[in-house]
Amino acid sequence: MEITEVRIKLIQEAGDRLQAFCSITFDNSFVVRDLKIIEGASGPFVAMPSRKLTSRCPQCACKNHLKAAYCNQCGLRLNESRLMKDDSGRAKLYADIAHPINAACREMIQDRVVQEFRAEVDRAQQPGYVSRYDDYDLEEEFAEPREIGEGAPREAAQRTHTKVQPAEGPRGPHKPRTHATGDRRPRGNNNFGAGIL
Repeated sequence: MEITEVRIKLIQEAGDRLQAFCSITFDNSFVVRDLKIIEGASGPFVAMPSRKLTSRCPQCACKNHLKAAYCNQCGLRLNESRLMKDDSGRAKLYADIAHPINAACREMIQDRVVQEFRAEVDRAQQPGYVSRYDDYDLEEEFAEPREIGEGAPREAAQRTHTKVQPAEGPRGPHKPRTHATGDRRPRGNNNFGAGIL
């Protein structure tokens, strides 16, 4: 297995430990997105993509964040013993979506991503720099639905998203009225503000 491409999206916020997001491609065939490059005590390190863990309310089955004391849906007081603990006794709030299962693979990913991160920081200093990272947050909202049978529910396959084009000119009561001839002159007395010294 070989990492054939690494794409980096630098984070510009000063004072934040999160330095960049990253996607890596294995063997030109498989992409893992949303790895994080975080500034640690001994330099940058790679954090795998993860999701927040939740627990269901025993009364209404609504999902709640693990730190929630009460159910967001029905208000039932939640049992604190539902928290999972890691080896050091801290509450486990996140779970990795994808991660290496041995040290050799972790080091290979870490070394390559940190090397590409440093190269991307250098490229960002050049005029006309553009990140190659694919940011899908906006595109997903307007993405075409998948065919039925490709994992999309029937309702999603029937739904279409279209971008709404903004109306030209001002909207609402600020839009000037027009005469039948089609000119854009406002009707009535045009002495607004007259007499103000």
